[in-house]
Amino acid sequence: MSDVAPTECVQVQAFDHITLVVKDLEAARKFYVDFLGMDQVPRPAFSFEGHWYQIGGQQIHLILEHDQSGAAGQADVEPNTRTHHFAFQVQDANQAYAQALQQGIPIVSPPKPRPDGATQTFVNDPDGHIIELCSLGS
Repeated sequence: MSDVAPTECVQVQAFDHITLVVKDLEAARKFYVDFLGMDQVPRPAFSFEGHWYQIGGQQIHLILEHDQSGAAGQADVEPNTRTHHFAFQVQDANQAYAQALQQGIPIVSPPKPRPDGATQTFVNDPDGHIIELCSLGS
């Protein structure tokens, strides 16, 4: 435990972004823009390639794998629903699953109910990142 008093903690104000390392920016763009419907937004002129996508008030930052980045994807993770992943709320997880099948998006898990009444399905992006798509219960 830390000796820092609770009034001295950082106090996070908001969730800002997720950064993922990818092997192919165009394949990632097709997934995040064409499948998930995110908006690509301007990115500062870093010394390495990447894309930024907007989701409400948050962003996904993609970095093209290079000699000073981490490895792309989650190749060392067995695709399942109880490992590293992040989730996006969608209107209808069942419809998202159907669209994923139609577009050839790899499925990790078909739709299933969560104990809180939400419906969740899991897919892979082109680099194997596991993404939950969930819709709230009625």
